[in-house]
Formats: sequence, C-alpha cells, structure tokens
Amino acid sequence: MTIQRDDVLNWVREYAQVIEDNHEMLTELDREIGDADHGANMRRGFKAVLEKLPTVEDKDIGTILKTVGMTLLSKVGGAGGPLYSTIFMKAGMTIGAKMEMELSDWAQALEAGIAGVATLGKAQLNDKTMLDALYPALDALKQAIADGVPTGDALKRSAEAAHQGMLATVPLMARKGRASYLGERSIGHQDPGATSTTLLLESVARIWADC
Repeated sequence: MTIQRDDVLNWVREYAQVIEDNHEMLTELDREIGDADHGANMRRGFKAVLEKLPTVEDKDIGTILKTVGMTLLSKVGGAGGPLYSTIFMKAGMTIGAKMEMELSDWAQALEAGIAGVATLGKAQLNDKTMLDALYPALDALKQAIADGVPTGDALKRSAEAAHQGMLATVPLMARKGRASYLGERSIGHQDPGATSTTLLLESVARIWADC
C-alpha cells in the first residue's frame, strides 16, 4: 500500500499534538543542557503549522512538507527552527509533486532531510544531537525496505532505532550546540533534539501503520 497525501496531513497533525503533549518534558530536558526553550519553541512552531495547514490541504505532498518547513523557520526560535525546517524542506523537495508515495520515497526524503541537518549543524553521529536518533532510524528503515518488510513494520523498526539512539545520547558528551559549552557536565543528560525527532518518527509509525 502507498502513503497518501491525507496520511501525510494526518501525521503532521498528530505530531503537532505530540509536541503539545510533551512540550514541558522537552523544555525540561533542554533546561539541563540548553536554553530551556526547545519545548516552548516547538510548541509555538507547530501551533503555527496547524493554522497554516488548511491552506495546503489540497496540494501535493511536497508542497505540504515545504510549507511546514517554511512555517517552522519563521516561528521556531533557537537552533531548532532552522534544523526542523531543513528536515521538512528537504523532504518536500525530494518528494516533489507526488500525491502519494511509496515507503522508498519516504526513505529518500528522510535521507535528504538528515543530510541537510548534518550540513547545517556541522554535526555527525555521537555528537549528542538529533542526528543520533535520525541516523539509526534511517539505517533501520533502509534495511527493512531491503528485506521486504511491510510498511507498518518497517516504520516501527525505524522508530525503535530512533528511540535507542535517543537513549544512547545520555552517556555522550555534547560536541555541538549550546550543550557543548558544558563539556563533561553534559554527560548523563538525554538530548532534547534527539528526543523530539524520536517523537516525530514514532508518530510516523503510528499514523502510517496501515499504509
């Protein structure tokens, strides 16, 4: 089965609700090693996304994702705005004018978004950033596709890999972003960006489970 435009819209709405439900937790994580604003910024950004979404509900998937990205860039402060905007913008550019997509299209879109984040943030695996959740998620997704795993199971594997990557940020010392200023004091704390991206991929797995 394919992932339809309405599935994408439902996922964006679901993730906005997930951010609403978890913004205090994200801010608490960011209070430990950042500026204590990640949850609040993401909440503000996705409230704006929900307001904008009705204007593109009849558009193609690429336009929807790029609109989400542009909205986040204008509304989300700190590093999160440009980074999350990049994920959605690059994904939208990769998918283009399609009204439906295969799981392989999503993998390519996710890969483009991750590459954009890595370039923008000048970060790599084990720097204690969102990439520590995103890279394992992408690897798991690509492997599942290669193994012929059904869409729902493949997305679940991807989300589980992101979750494990998120947990693996706890013992790391931050080498990028605001947390890097703390040096060894950043050890023992879960990265907020890895957490919010894990929530994103978990919402994908829930909403697209039956695609």
